[in-house]
Amino acid sequence: MRFKKSLLAAVLVAQSSTVAAQSPLGHWLRGDGNARVRIAECGESFCATNTWVRNPGSERVGHVLVLKVRKLAASFWKGSAYDPQRKLNLSMQMTVGVWSMTTNGCILGGLLCRTVSWKRLK
Repeated sequence: MRFKKSLLAAVLVAQSSTVAAQSPLGHWLRGDGNARVRIAECGESFCATNTWVRNPGSERVGHVLVLKVRKLAASFWKGSAYDPQRKLNLSMQMTVGVWSMTTNGCILGGLLCRTVSWKRLK
């Protein structure tokens, strides 16, 4: 009986860490290495805040992207985003893995899109 309880506890811990790893929450490095963001809950949304930018220009530390996305599958999130610095609304899709994330944001009804890869920081 003790073995079954230990096995059940191990399975539950493994499942919870996998679920947490597929969450966008945390610190991320943009694929080009020029920016780091922290994604955290902010109200009913997520806020992606620049914590470091290699060459500040139109992007600066402290700039925020408000993500109103919902989880549609184990690692797939979809919804919208708002960039208050540029006053832009975007459609947003995110695929979140344990150590990587891909975001795709579009404006003008999908006419202009940008896909960005991210690496989770420890």
